[in-house]
Amino acid sequence: MTNASALPADLPTVDAETPVRVRFCPSPTGTPHVGLIRTALFNWAYARHTGGTMVFRIEDTDAARDSEESYQQLLEAMKWLGITWDEGVEVGGPHGPYRQSQRADIYQDVITKLKEAGHVYESYSTPEEVEARHKAAGRDAKLGYDNFDRDLTEEQIAAFKSEGREPVLRVRMPDEDLTFNDLVRGEITFKAGTVPDFAVVRANGKPLYTLVNPVDDALMGITHVLRGEDLLSSTPRQIALYRALVDIGVARYMPLFGHLPYVMGQGNKKLSKRDPESNLFLHRERGFIREGLLNYLSLLGWSLSADEDIFTVDQLVENFDIHDVLSNPARFDLKKAEAINGTHVRLLEPGDFRLRLVPYLQHASLVGETLTERDHMVLAEAAPLIQERITLLGEAPDMIAFLFKKDDEIDIADDARKGLPENLAEVLDAALAALEPIEEWTAENIQTALRTALVEELGLKPRLAFGPVRTAVSGRRISPPLFESMVILGKNSSLARIKAFQNA
Repeated sequence: MTNASALPADLPTVDAETPVRVRFCPSPTGTPHVGLIRTALFNWAYARHTGGTMVFRIEDTDAARDSEESYQQLLEAMKWLGITWDEGVEVGGPHGPYRQSQRADIYQDVITKLKEAGHVYESYSTPEEVEARHKAAGRDAKLGYDNFDRDLTEEQIAAFKSEGREPVLRVRMPDEDLTFNDLVRGEITFKAGTVPDFAVVRANGKPLYTLVNPVDDALMGITHVLRGEDLLSSTPRQIALYRALVDIGVARYMPLFGHLPYVMGQGNKKLSKRDPESNLFLHRERGFIREGLLNYLSLLGWSLSADEDIFTVDQLVENFDIHDVLSNPARFDLKKAEAINGTHVRLLEPGDFRLRLVPYLQHASLVGETLTERDHMVLAEAAPLIQERITLLGEAPDMIAFLFKKDDEIDIADDARKGLPENLAEVLDAALAALEPIEEWTAENIQTALRTALVEELGLKPRLAFGPVRTAVSGRRISPPLFESMVILGKNSSLARIKAFQNA
């Protein structure tokens, strides 16, 4: 049996000349979480910034929790956001397969080498026995494994086997402190004895995550492991295992580690999958665009400069350095995310903005799968009226629905009725009388006619004067600019709606 402390303490590490290779390796469980995608984004940005390689592999060895649906959602999320990868699932590469469920033979070969070199030992203790020993010694019963099986005699092993016990395989932790330099947090030391020997192979012979994750990183030549802060506590185990992997020729070096800050939700609690803000696709449904969401997610632990919150994906790639990531937890602020998204919505080219609205209009059943000539006309004229006014694309359907609906389909919202003047009938009569003579139906002519009739002649305040017409035409208290909207509808439709509201 090789003693862990006899292995070289100074492992070969990544030097400045080694090309950067990072990885994103999620488990396909549930809907993609914004914290998970932030991890993918930082890996991708660092790979692109350094001219390195991004590897995308899937850790799907937990058959009870993993699902094909979740795997497809991960692919969809990455493709929607434009987080591309150079090796991995769907694209292949020299280190495949890139799904752990397909790498069983590779792991068994490594396990055999570890056993032959004496880097793992057989552990027969049951959880109940470990707990009983802790209690007997006056220790906390929940301390975990107590390293009892480290030095079993041949007689003890034979006795366990005669009982029919099957052992797990454990890696012996070194007897000295373990120190490494975290790319985000600086030097971190784990004191000797604080991390127990850990299992890497189940009693049924199947490898655990504690083995397959470092093995995959080693075989795929990963240079930088950039992952969530919640995995920091597993780093000493990985360092111990890397000593063994280097010794048996599976690893050439130990990668550099960088642990990204927690993403917090409301009340300064870690953002969980139960929090709506964590659901990536919910943000897309509400109308976040990839540029806005990527900008905001990159601010969860990093910034371009102290006073610059708005930047493009290209600027992110140009400036991103893992050494600049902050160690403090980052809070997901939905209002700030929406504001940043709104800025990026306004930065879109008009034609691009129109195209991105279409799926939201289709989802609201305002247009069909194929847009009609009139749909194209209305969208082309309405889009500029709202691009400066919305923060989320999902706000658009309710805002411009009245422009796509037939005149007899307009519904009047309750809040639009509440603020109407007592002399509503008089206002509508005056509006119709002013509008009907107009020959050239332009926004300027409509505004002049209504202002003369309602403000100057009826004496209404400008703030209140146009409300009845707006409600009649759109069914809403707030709408895109009224006069331009009436131009899009046309004279006949605008007058028909005012008359219908007058008679309602």
